[in-house]
Amino acid sequence: MRVNALLPLSGLIGTALAACPFADPSALGRRAEGGEVDARERLKEVEVDDNGQFMTTDFGGNVGEQFSLKAGGRGSTLLEDFIFRQKLQHFDHERIPERVVHARGAGAHGIFTSYGDWSNITAASFLGAEGKQTPVFVRFSTVAGFRGSADTARDVHGFATRFYTDEGNFDIVGNNIPVFFIQDAIRFPDLIHSVKPSPDNEIPQAATAHDSAWDFFSSQPSTLHTLFWAMSGNGIPRSFRHMDGFGVHTFRLVTEDGKSKLVKWHWKTKQGKAALVWEEAQVLAGKNADFHRQDLWDAIESGNAPSWELAVQLVDEEKAQAYGFDLLDATKFLPEEFAPLQVLGEMTLNRNPTNYFAETEQISFQPGHIVRGVDFTEDPLLQGRLYSYLDTQLNRHKGPNFEQLPINRPVSGVHNNHRDGQGQAWIHKNIHHYTPSYLNKGYPAQANQTVGRGFFTTPGRTASGLLNRELSATFDDYYTQPRLFFNSLTPVEQQFVINAIRFETSHVTNEQVKKNVLEQLNKVSNDVAKRVAVVLGLEAPQPDPTYYHNNVTRGVSIFNQTLPTIATFRVGVLSTTKGDSLDKAKALKEQLEKDGLKVTVVAEFLAQGVDQTYSAADATGFDAVVVAEGAERVFSGKGAMSPLFPAGRPSQILTDGYRWGKPVAAVGSAKEALKSVGVEEKGAGVYAGAQDEVVKGVEEGLKVFKFLERFSVDGDDDEE
Repeated sequence: MRVNALLPLSGLIGTALAACPFADPSALGRRAEGGEVDARERLKEVEVDDNGQFMTTDFGGNVGEQFSLKAGGRGSTLLEDFIFRQKLQHFDHERIPERVVHARGAGAHGIFTSYGDWSNITAASFLGAEGKQTPVFVRFSTVAGFRGSADTARDVHGFATRFYTDEGNFDIVGNNIPVFFIQDAIRFPDLIHSVKPSPDNEIPQAATAHDSAWDFFSSQPSTLHTLFWAMSGNGIPRSFRHMDGFGVHTFRLVTEDGKSKLVKWHWKTKQGKAALVWEEAQVLAGKNADFHRQDLWDAIESGNAPSWELAVQLVDEEKAQAYGFDLLDATKFLPEEFAPLQVLGEMTLNRNPTNYFAETEQISFQPGHIVRGVDFTEDPLLQGRLYSYLDTQLNRHKGPNFEQLPINRPVSGVHNNHRDGQGQAWIHKNIHHYTPSYLNKGYPAQANQTVGRGFFTTPGRTASGLLNRELSATFDDYYTQPRLFFNSLTPVEQQFVINAIRFETSHVTNEQVKKNVLEQLNKVSNDVAKRVAVVLGLEAPQPDPTYYHNNVTRGVSIFNQTLPTIATFRVGVLSTTKGDSLDKAKALKEQLEKDGLKVTVVAEFLAQGVDQTYSAADATGFDAVVVAEGAERVFSGKGAMSPLFPAGRPSQILTDGYRWGKPVAAVGSAKEALKSVGVEEKGAGVYAGAQDEVVKGVEEGLKVFKFLERFSVDGDDDEE
C-alpha cells in the first residue's frame, strides 16, 4: 500500500482501510512463501514512506506548514488556520500514558523456531512441528523507573515475549528473575507505591534506596527472595542480551487429549550471563542512560542477533507441593535438581523496530493472551495479573480496540462480535453481530477442544473450598529459598549482595525500619544480618536458625562461568596523537575486530584513526581496556596534564577498568602505564607483552568477563 501523505498511525488505519488488506480481519492470516507468516510484510502494510512526497494534512491535502496564518505581518494568529490547529493539536496528543510499571523499555522483532514436535506435552500449534517458525516481538524493561530513567538502575528487569502464532497471540510476560516480591495480586499496588518516588518530593527516581521501599520489604517478608536476586548481578545485567528470562508463574501445558502438566517457562541466553558491578552501573546511569537499549540496537544492526533457548520444567499436577513449597507461590522457584530443563526451541531477535512508539511503546502484553495447549493455574498473583494487564491497556489506549494496532494484531485472523469503540479500525461486513444467528448461518462459529481447534480449559480442572481472604498455609515459608539462592553464589557474589543491601539500607533514615530489615535478614542468615548491621552501626540480632540450611542449587550464579561468545564486546584502546602510537593502535584495532569485537581508539583529539576523545571517554564504555604502545606518555608526568582532557583521565579509565573487574592490558612499552596506576602485570585478567600475546589474553579475559579476585570480601582485611 502506497500512502502519499505523512499520516499519524491512527489516521492511516482509519483512512486507508479500503486499500489495505487489514480492512478485512481475515487478511491477517495471509502467508508468505513456504507457508509461514511473514511478520515483516505484515507491518509493512502500515508503513509510510515520505520520500518524494509533499507535506499534507491528516486528511490528505498538500500544504505548507512552517508559518501560521496571521492578520498582517505582526498581527494575531487566526483561529481559522486549520493547518496550525491540526499540527498543534496532534502534537499535544502525541503521548499516551506511560506504563505504571515497566515504563522504561526497548524491544525487537525476531523469530522462534521449534526444535521438534512437542505435541506429546502440549497442543500449542507453534510447538507442533520441528523447524516450525513463529514471529515474535520482545520488550525488555526495568520495573520501577519512568520512561526517562536510566537503563542501569538496579531493578528487576522485564522480559516480555509475544508469539504471533497461527492460532492467536501468546504472551509470556515475565522477568529476568524467576520469582516475584508478593504472593497475592491484591498487594501489587502496595508494592509499587512503596518503591516509587516519595509523593511529596518525587525523590528518588528509579531507586529503592529509601525508607518506604525498605519499610515495605521488611514488613512483607515474601519480598526477601526477589530482593536477594535483585541485589545480586541480576539487578544490574551487562545488557538485555546477557540475561535469562522466566515466566515467573506456574502454568499448565495441555495435550490434544486433555492431559496436563504444570510448567515453568525459561529463556536461556545463548550469549551467556554477565553483569555489571554497582559502581560501574551508577556511573553508566549518568554517562549513558540508554546503555542497554543502545547495546541491543547495535548488536542487531551489526548482524550479531542475540538468541535465547526456550526451555520448560514439567511437573505432574499431583506434585505441586512435593518439593517442600507450593508451585503456585510466585515467590518460589523450582530448582533444576527437582525438574531438569527441557529445551523446546530457539528465539533470535534479528530486526529493530521501524518506529519506537508504534511498536515498542504501543505493544500491549497480557498474561491473558493465551493459546490452545496452554492454560492458567490458580496462582493468586497470576489470577490478578489476568485482570490488571487488560485494565491498564484500556487505560493507556482509552478504549478496547488496542488489539487492532498493527503491533498487536494477531496473524491468525480476528472474527468475533466485538464492535465499535474508540479507534475502531475494522469495517465489519457481518450485520448480524450476535450469537446465535440464523441470518448469518451461525458464523462466526463456536470453537472448542474438538471443533475448530479452539482453546479449552484443562479437563478435570477443579477448584473448591470455603470462601476466605487468606493465603494458603503452603505459602508460609519466606526464608528457605532466599538462603538457598545466597548459598549458591560464589563468595564474591555474596559480597555483592551484602554490599547492595548495605548501600540501600544506609539511605534509610528511620532507625526502626533498619532494625526491621536486620530482623528479616537474620531469619535468612545471621551472617548476612551481622555484616549489614556493621555498616548501619547497629547491633546484630542473635541467630534465628529455624530456616537455616546449607543446601545449594545450580544455575543461579552469574559470574561462575565463561561466556560462549565475546562478539560485540567493546574494547577501548588508549592511544595518543604524539609519536607513532596511533599507528600501533590501528594495527591493534584491526586484529581485535577480526573476532567481532567493537574497538574504540581513544586519544587527545579527533584525528585520523581516533574514534573518541579522552574528554568523552570513560571506562563504562568498554568491556576491556588496552593501552597501545607509545601511549604510556599520557599516564604520568606532563603528558598526564593536558587542556584537552580532565586531569588524569587516561589513568582514570585504566584504573576504573581494573577496579571494576575488566580485562586490562598494555602492549610493549605501554606496560609502564600499568605500573603508573599500581596494576600488577601478572595479576588475574592483566595482560602485557607483544601485540599477539595481548590480543589473545584480552579475548580469553573477555570470556571470563569479570575477574572477581580483585574484589574484597569481608574478613580479607582482618588482622591476624
